[in-house]
Amino acid sequence: MAKENPALTINIDDSGGSARDISNDVLSCDFATPRPQQDVTGVDKSAVERLLLLADFSATFNGSFNDAANASHDVFKTVPSTSEGRTTSIALSGQTLAVEAFPTDYQITRQTTGEVAWTVPMVLQDGSVPTWA
Repeated sequence: MAKENPALTINIDDSGGSARDISNDVLSCDFATPRPQQDVTGVDKSAVERLLLLADFSATFNGSFNDAANASHDVFKTVPSTSEGRTTSIALSGQTLAVEAFPTDYQITRQTTGEVAWTVPMVLQDGSVPTWA
């Protein structure tokens, strides 16, 4: 029996450090926890040897503009003028990935059809390994 696709819950701190649930404003997102590798294969080997390097996190959130109190615009409007990281929590099917991340841009787009949307890329801030709990 096929399992129903679980909903995501996305909480991101505003500039004051208060977690805000912006799940209703987020239309799509992608996030990754990549591990780069270093090739350490000596000339005495017949197969590749690798080391896993530092863990990382990146995400891009795309949403519908909402300037209500404590909604997505309230969370991201200070991105161009402040430099603090944001606690970012993504909950999926009872699992939560929480990281400290920097939002690196707050892009707002108005389409020719009238909708106003935003995009916010984020990157790992504090060197803590992203871990699902």
